[in-house]
Amino acid sequence: MAVLEKIRVKFGLAISIIIALALLSFIIDPSTLESALHSMSSKYDVGVINGKAVPYTDFLEDVERYTQINEIITGSSAQNEQTQQQIRDAAWQELVDKYMFIKNAKAAGITVGKAELTDLATGANPSPVIAGNAAFMDESGNFSADRVRDFVAQIPSDESGRLQLYWNYLQNTMNTQQFYAKYGALFNASTYQNALEKGLNIAQNNTTANVDYVYVTYPFAPDSTVKVTPAEIKKYYKEHQNFFEQQASRDIEYVVFEVVPSAEDISAANEQFAEAYAKFEDADNMKAFLLKNSDRQLSNYWYKAGELASINQEVNDFVFGGKGSISPVIADGGTFYAVRVMDTKPVADSVYVKHILLQGSKAGATADSLVNVVRKGGNFSSLVAEFSVDQNSAADGTLGNIGWLTQTYMIPGFESVITAPVNQPMVIKTQYGTHVVVVTKKTAPVVKKQVAILEKTAIASKETFNTFYSKANKFATIANKTAAGYSEAVDSLGVYSHKMNITEATSTYGSIENAKEVTRWAFDNKVGKASNIITVNNKYFFIAELIGIHKEGVKPLNEVSSSIESQLYAKKMAEVKKAEIAGKIEGCTTLQEVADKLEATITSESALSLAPMGGRVDPGLAGAVYAAEEGKLTGPVAGAYGTYVLVVNSKEVGSFYTENDADMFAQRKAQYGAQGIIPTMSENGVVKDNRARFF
Repeated sequence: MAVLEKIRVKFGLAISIIIALALLSFIIDPSTLESALHSMSSKYDVGVINGKAVPYTDFLEDVERYTQINEIITGSSAQNEQTQQQIRDAAWQELVDKYMFIKNAKAAGITVGKAELTDLATGANPSPVIAGNAAFMDESGNFSADRVRDFVAQIPSDESGRLQLYWNYLQNTMNTQQFYAKYGALFNASTYQNALEKGLNIAQNNTTANVDYVYVTYPFAPDSTVKVTPAEIKKYYKEHQNFFEQQASRDIEYVVFEVVPSAEDISAANEQFAEAYAKFEDADNMKAFLLKNSDRQLSNYWYKAGELASINQEVNDFVFGGKGSISPVIADGGTFYAVRVMDTKPVADSVYVKHILLQGSKAGATADSLVNVVRKGGNFSSLVAEFSVDQNSAADGTLGNIGWLTQTYMIPGFESVITAPVNQPMVIKTQYGTHVVVVTKKTAPVVKKQVAILEKTAIASKETFNTFYSKANKFATIANKTAAGYSEAVDSLGVYSHKMNITEATSTYGSIENAKEVTRWAFDNKVGKASNIITVNNKYFFIAELIGIHKEGVKPLNEVSSSIESQLYAKKMAEVKKAEIAGKIEGCTTLQEVADKLEATITSESALSLAPMGGRVDPGLAGAVYAAEEGKLTGPVAGAYGTYVLVVNSKEVGSFYTENDADMFAQRKAQYGAQGIIPTMSENGVVKDNRARFF
């Protein structure tokens, strides 16, 4: 099991999570993937991938497996919401790869054989998954194929099954990464830029023009002579339905009653605080005192001037204003503070640390012996090579060096190094084992203080809670689960009703988090329904009304007809104005004559770039300039913002945009295209991600 400890040490210190996510992030865009989904999943499935349903219970098993893998890598079972989300994402991505990507890659003729996987694990060019793994490095920190073989040899004797689980994970990750690498290479090779395309790209980007033009903007007021018929709208809708794809969503209104402490509650909190404050100055065991009496516990953090302002400005001003060791009571709304200065000394912001990590039953005794050896001048790096479990910390090329640490970037358990003397070895115990630690240098110290903060925030009493619940209940009673009742309750009680469009992933309403229950209600009900009281965080009472349902897929014509009409109107308007101007300027031979006829001014542009990615001018104008003959009156031309008549005085071709620039541009296009591989496969294979329904 020592090899698992080595994995934990490496990835615990590096704060690494799931390797596969990092390896594939260059090509996977989850937000784009979500937008490409189609509806075909059962209500009780986590999703559907390429026709394969993913039941909730099966997905939970995958999540549990990835949870165990994460514990192996980090050495910790602690998981915040972000880590849990990363684990779920990793489990989902494995399914997407298995049922869709790898299947499509194989259909393209790509294979990854057993011999190839063996070579990726122990060959001359190992996979990054293996080569960068602490478990497979020798004493010098280099990849060792022998360590891989030793790891595999230990698997049969591991009764816990964790080694086998981890090895299966590594093999699957190597296999998937190899498919991605080969498919990516195939895709990049297919985006070949021929000589004609390259030449055009270079010519466009090297060409600038000196141009004069007259510009007439489109009118803001609607033109009654420009008509868009229902038939034209319907035709456009049928031909462009992919433009109108949408996620499932709901339109809701809701009221929320927030439970806030009453004046009586604040007064009671003040009395409790006063009792604790009377004992605060003389408390001997400050840790125990704050644990019993304060909302904020004792911290060994060394604060410098200004940092306490994030808690309370008056607290910061007292501590660094030289006003004594214990503050008066500081009131901030319903929260009360008092601060006691515990210690003051010059403390560095950063310290440079090296260590020897020991594990096992004899680690303590070995550490004491090594401290004596170091004090007598023993070579630290040699001791690291001989005794340390951590052979990967080698900052600045020296074995054993962890590097610069600060209070906010600190290995848990190492906090004492901030004030430790330089070049004096000491023993520290952490979750990783027993460390022999030496601080070798520090930044210039500044005056810092350790403080104890007595803090008490008023909380709503049972009576206050019931008062707000009664208000919410009165609203819900009037609403009576109906839209009409909801409107009557809003009007009669004078409360504010919020409007919001939500998806199944919505869990935050304004500043209120963890409100997924409101979302679930909205997706489980019909238009015209109002909810009972939905309690969130035991502090907020919601009553919601469902006013609209938007099903996943193509938006109905009635929802998009106005936007289609606007687009078609703009196109027709451009052509109408182009024809009008053509009639007005007929017979004109100079741009000045055109300007006089149109009652407009002439605008001059020098060195106007004709690069297709320039984006500085109206594309209609840029295209007309590129195609126009020098010295010839050209137009009218319909642009995005108005109608143009122009004369190109000259074009100049430079050489600042080279073949290398053209090649890099082609590479970027290929990279952008590669980002669309998974979304495109997901759209064609129909990937439906319902996880937001359950998590």
